[in-house]
Amino acid sequence: MTDVSVIIPTFNRADRVPRAVSSVLSQTFTDYEIIVVDDGSDDKTRDSLAQFLDNIRHIPHLKNLGVSAARNSGIKASRSPLIAFLDSDDYWLPEKLDAQVKFFRDNPEAVACQTKEIWIRNGHRVNPRKKHFKPSGYIFEPSLKLCLISPSAVMLRRSLLDKVGLFDEELPVCEDYDLWLRITCRYPIHLINQNLTVKEGGGPDQLSSSRSGMDRFRIKAMLKILKSDRLSRDQVRAVLRELEVKCRIYGQGCLKRGKREEGDYYLQLPESVKIDYYRHE
Repeated sequence: MTDVSVIIPTFNRADRVPRAVSSVLSQTFTDYEIIVVDDGSDDKTRDSLAQFLDNIRHIPHLKNLGVSAARNSGIKASRSPLIAFLDSDDYWLPEKLDAQVKFFRDNPEAVACQTKEIWIRNGHRVNPRKKHFKPSGYIFEPSLKLCLISPSAVMLRRSLLDKVGLFDEELPVCEDYDLWLRITCRYPIHLINQNLTVKEGGGPDQLSSSRSGMDRFRIKAMLKILKSDRLSRDQVRAVLRELEVKCRIYGQGCLKRGKREEGDYYLQLPESVKIDYYRHE
């Protein structure tokens, strides 16, 4: 059994997935397996992976089921105590796995860690804004505002996913936000203070580019975590505060676009959630 299972979901990225796989094969740490889940690609993704078939496990989906289903297929097929994800348009610097495996060996109580990232947008390196800086430790409350954990940068113990569950396949986007909330409400996320992941953005095929109104799915994730009985009273209050912010922004946006019924629903939602929650407390 290998120490790390690297799971690479991909869909119609024949031009980029070879770079992702190559970046794993170039790691200084070598005790890993690579699982590439081809989520129903209809381009030349399979041909682009042919050169790696001796080094990877290839799992094809007959149709496009979404990134959550692809990652979950990889998790279920994996055999290692540590799991790392790599989006097929991102790549790693050679010491990435080495640094994270060493961290887990030195910190046996830890269940999750991530590295810092280099951001590339439309071919140019950019600096993350201050709000995107990754904190370390218990980060549930800041994670409510926006996603502070990158799938391509994180490594998790398999035992953690046994406790909190897998990616929600009903969420077309913000599936990682949903999982991070389930994790961060109970466990710390440790930061390795090195830029070891290269994260590319700006492409039209990225989920964040192809779905408008992403706050709608973050709202759904917050409603789920409220109903889960996982949260402390302080965490519930933090969720209710952020729910009000996101519902106001999304609801007002709906009204501006002429979607009055949807807008009114989201503007009224936080108060109805509060009433329901405190009634059953």
